[in-house]
Amino acid sequence: MKARKPVVAGNWKMNGDIVANEHLFTALRAALGRPLLGRIDVVVCPPYPYLGQAAAWLGDTGIEWGAQDVAAVANGAFTGDVSAAMLADLGCRWSIVGHSERRQMAGESDEQVAAKISMCAAHGVGVIACIGETLDEREAGATEAVLGRQVDAIAAALAAAAQPLPPERVVLAYEPVWAIGTGRTASPEIAQAAHRFVRERLAACGYGAAAATRILYGGSVKAANAASLFAMHDVDGGLIGGASLVADDFLGICRAAAA
Repeated sequence: MKARKPVVAGNWKMNGDIVANEHLFTALRAALGRPLLGRIDVVVCPPYPYLGQAAAWLGDTGIEWGAQDVAAVANGAFTGDVSAAMLADLGCRWSIVGHSERRQMAGESDEQVAAKISMCAAHGVGVIACIGETLDEREAGATEAVLGRQVDAIAAALAAAAQPLPPERVVLAYEPVWAIGTGRTASPEIAQAAHRFVRERLAACGYGAAAATRILYGGSVKAANAASLFAMHDVDGGLIGGASLVADDFLGICRAAAA
């Protein structure tokens, strides 16, 4: 068992319906008992409309729920946005911030990601802060430059927070963009090298909890490859996309993290 408690977070993206969700929640309730949840943290991040359903089904289980995004501002005329205060009202313990799909499709900058972290910290919502390089950036040898820039912005936001998040509520997720939904997965060695760099960069930024920070791998993680990825020293679990929608697959990944 690693010194850092592993995390398995399911990012449903824009998927789900009330009936399918109930089947999945039922399976998670039945299989993820307190002994296993004592060894790993499990987080489910459904779309906004289903956060209340997640709370109703998971509230007494030890499984936590979170949002897939959060507004970079506290409130105001921002149609379609959801604030960190609203997430806290719904019992959300987490929010994903800076996912590559938000960075690419919505044009989110490192500064916007940092602002979202600040909003989460102000309301006690834990962050799963995503970082990662595109295929072009990797092939150009720019992986560390990209990761360094992204980590610097995250570390600065954490340091500037008026109400700092406790270390157990700060999670980073390395998601090489070239491996998300493509079926391509970074080898365990590639993942480990990136995670080690990220941890060292956090420490270099002066973040005192760098050694304790959980760093997840995200990018086509499946039950079949989870164990080899999670065996790496600096890989502390996974941010799971498509496999989080299939109970057997997600549970297999959770068991690999708990091994």
